[in-house]
Amino acid sequence: MSLKAAILPVTPFQQNCTLLWNDETMRGAVSDPGGDLDRILNAALELGVTIEKVLLTHGHLDHASAAGELAAQLDIPIEGPHRDDLFLIEALPKQGKQYGFPEYRGFEPTRWLVDGDTVEVSGLTLDVRHCPGHTPGHVVFFHEPSRLAIVGDVIFNGSVGRTDLPRGDYNALVTSIRDRLWPLGDDVTFVPGHGPLSTFGAERLTNPFVADENFR
Repeated sequence: MSLKAAILPVTPFQQNCTLLWNDETMRGAVSDPGGDLDRILNAALELGVTIEKVLLTHGHLDHASAAGELAAQLDIPIEGPHRDDLFLIEALPKQGKQYGFPEYRGFEPTRWLVDGDTVEVSGLTLDVRHCPGHTPGHVVFFHEPSRLAIVGDVIFNGSVGRTDLPRGDYNALVTSIRDRLWPLGDDVTFVPGHGPLSTFGAERLTNPFVADENFR
């Protein structure tokens, strides 16, 4: 039994939506379905994956806009983010109109998450890390056996998440990365919200915002 993942860039923001599944049961979850539901559902169909739940790292529209629509279509729960992102989720319908997104239905997550929680994906356990800074309620999902993390917009290959949006906090973001992500291990590969994958070890060496040499 192992975790498999497929990355599906969606929305005009090319946000990395991730389909995660158990390769034995072929059942799984979708992380951050910001839009392009047909693409997500077709990918699941082609791979033979049954989607059982939606996971959200945070409440920004390119990550969360279509979550309610997908959950309603498939009659599945939404887990995440932390409750501190409620204000963003409540604003999604209005923001979607401003950015020309389809008219997706509003929603409230089935389950809010806090640091130290776990979520189950068809028998696979993902650990939850609350990593505020980009948004106050941002969470990261970590599958320890696979050494894989879904980090949303906390950190990218060579960069970190924006903190100039409502309730962003640069110091909190850096603390989240260094105190809650680095301890997971240098060998952890992460899927960022945008752009290519990287590892925590590579970012500790080269990321201009959070490299270890900046804090000596």
